[in-house]
Amino acid sequence: MLTEISEKNFDETVIGATKPVLVDFWAPWCGPCRAVAPVLEELSTDFGDKLTFCKLNVDDSPSIPGRFSIRSIPMVMVFKGGEVAGQVTGAVAKSELKEMIEKALG
Repeated sequence: MLTEISEKNFDETVIGATKPVLVDFWAPWCGPCRAVAPVLEELSTDFGDKLTFCKLNVDDSPSIPGRFSIRSIPMVMVFKGGEVAGQVTGAVAKSELKEMIEKALG
């Protein structure tokens, strides 16, 4: 399950987290974002014990994408120790997301 986060709790939930955090940067109007969402739900079942899964609506929290130079969505990033450890842009295959997660956790 993906937890909704915002500008208000991003630093606490993601940057200050003790275990790695995957963040799905999305928007309700974004078709590819809606396509990635169920894949991330599946991956949260596989990797939920190793990292926290979150989603951030870029329309509601515009300062966060700016901090990380996000110019297109969907953007999926894994943060480890407060730093970006992996990222994928676009509606990519589950295998590509899984590979990025495994590499980031490595």
